[in-house]
Amino acid sequence: MSDIKLFHFNGAQVTELAGAAVQVEKSLQKLFEANLEALLGIRFLASEHSTGAVHGGRIDTLGLDEDNSPVIIEYKRSVNENVINQGLFYLDWLLDHRKEFQWLVMERLGPEAGKAVDWTSPRLLCIAGDFTRYDEHAVKQIARNIELIRYRRFGEDLLMIELVHAPKAARVGATKTSAESRPVNSADQPAEVGQDNDPYLSQRMSYRLSQSSPDLRDIYDAVYQFLIGLGDDVQVKELKLYTAFKRLKNFVCMEIYPQARTVTLFLKLNPGEQDLEDGFTRDVRNVGHFGTGDLQVTLKSMADFEKAQPLLRQAYEGG
Repeated sequence: MSDIKLFHFNGAQVTELAGAAVQVEKSLQKLFEANLEALLGIRFLASEHSTGAVHGGRIDTLGLDEDNSPVIIEYKRSVNENVINQGLFYLDWLLDHRKEFQWLVMERLGPEAGKAVDWTSPRLLCIAGDFTRYDEHAVKQIARNIELIRYRRFGEDLLMIELVHAPKAARVGATKTSAESRPVNSADQPAEVGQDNDPYLSQRMSYRLSQSSPDLRDIYDAVYQFLIGLGDDVQVKELKLYTAFKRLKNFVCMEIYPQARTVTLFLKLNPGEQDLEDGFTRDVRNVGHFGTGDLQVTLKSMADFEKAQPLLRQAYEGG
C-alpha cells in the first residue's frame, strides 16, 4: 500500500486524513475523464471505445497528450485485475488502427489536431488505488511505454496522484545526445526542392543535432543531463520536433537551432511572474511554437545555461 499520509492542521490540533480508493467501479473513470487535462495534461477523446467484434474489447479511456501522442488509460479496480496485459493488448490494437484513431481525433479536436498526431511514443497509463510488487516488476521487464499511476482520495475534495513507474529508457534517457551517437537516416535529411512531402523534415531534432557545432551540442547535453538529474520521476520523450521533459506533465521542452547557434527551452512557468531579460527570456503565451510552455529561454553559452538553472528547477518543482 502507499505510504503517503496527509494531515490537516487546525491551530494546535493535527488530524490525519484517511485515504481511500474509489469503491464504485465507474466512479474512478468518471473522475479522471472529467478532469483529464488538468490532472494529466491529456485531452479526452473517448470512453469505453470499442475495438470491434474481432478483438471484442473496450478501451477504458482514449486521449491525446500535450505532445500529440496517443494515450490509452486503463483503470485497475481490483487487486487481481490484470490491467497491464489488457492495456498491452489495446496498445497493439491502436498501432494497427492508426487511421481510425486519427479520424477520432479529427472529429473530437479538429483537422489540425488529427494531422499533428505523433506516433513516436504512444503511451499506456494504468491507474489504480495501489499496485502489487508483481505489477511493478512486470512493467520493468516490458520494453513498452507503460506508466503506473497510484491515486488516493482524501475526504470529498482532495485527490492525490503519484507516478509509481515510468519507462526506464524514457526516465534515464541517452547518456549522450550528440550527433555522434545519433545516426541520421535519409528520412531526416531536408527534402529537395519539389519533393517536400513533409514541411517539418528539416526541422527534425535528429537532423538539427547532426548539423550543430560541438559547442552547441555540449550546451544541449548539459541541459539534458541537468534536467534528468532533478529527480527519479523525470521522463524524457524524444519527439520529432523537440525533446520533452516531464513528470506527470511536461515542465520543459527543448529545441536546438544550428544556424542561430542557440538551444531554445520552453518552460511551464508564468512569464508574468518572471523578470524578463531581452535576448534570454521571453513571454510566448501568444506566440506559436512547438512543444509546451509559456516562458521561452534562449541559451547561447554555458554561462546562459548556468543562469537558467534556477528557472529549470522552478519549472520542475511546479511540474
